[in-house]
Amino acid sequence: MWNRMDLKMRGKLAFTRNYWSSVVVALVMALFIGSSYSRYTSRATDAFDFAQSGHSGYHMSSSESIAAAMFALMAAAVVGIISIFFMILKIFVGNLLLVGGSRFFIDNQTGNPGAGVLGSAFQSGQYGNIVVTMFLKGLFLGLWSLLFVVPGIIKHYEYLMIPYILAENPGMDRREAFAISKRMMMGQKWNVFVLDLSFIGWRLLEGITFGIAGVFYVEPYYQATIAELYTFNRNMAYQQGYIR
Repeated sequence: MWNRMDLKMRGKLAFTRNYWSSVVVALVMALFIGSSYSRYTSRATDAFDFAQSGHSGYHMSSSESIAAAMFALMAAAVVGIISIFFMILKIFVGNLLLVGGSRFFIDNQTGNPGAGVLGSAFQSGQYGNIVVTMFLKGLFLGLWSLLFVVPGIIKHYEYLMIPYILAENPGMDRREAFAISKRMMMGQKWNVFVLDLSFIGWRLLEGITFGIAGVFYVEPYYQATIAELYTFNRNMAYQQGYIR
């Protein structure tokens, strides 16, 4: 079994050895991790609330209410278009950059790759397969998250290795990628959760510095550590024979 301190030490050494490329790649990955576009969606609700409540302490006339409602509808439409744009961007571009970033941090363990490795998924000849597999990963995670917090967290860790598997095997069938990630994370979810918790001090520093520490240290450190976790799991998978 892997050791948390050992993974973090090797991750830190790897990213600091190739510092600026690691910073650039981790920054791009951070922009597309999770639903970064979701904040725009919430503004549609705010717009409708504004239209319904009116100005605080001020009773709007009928014509003003109609104008406010029309404004809210227009704002909601704009926000909806922006949300759809970011969703499409994440599916067809962002997810491939996540796979390319995973490839970078795998290669960075033993080499000195440039930030251009971010585009490796686009050059793999398996664009469609990567798009579909990563889309399904996000879809399934979202559906499991609807069943309250715990199932979503469990599935997050179960699917954690998928971008790294695709980074090295871009043509792998999506069912096999899901199955291998699930097998890799079997019995490790709690330990990886604790690994994530061990970064909480760095995350607090990231918040205090308005994200500056995250860009220049925390994110590349974290991504390099998770890549070390994947490498350990990949080596174990070869030993156990469920990947060839």
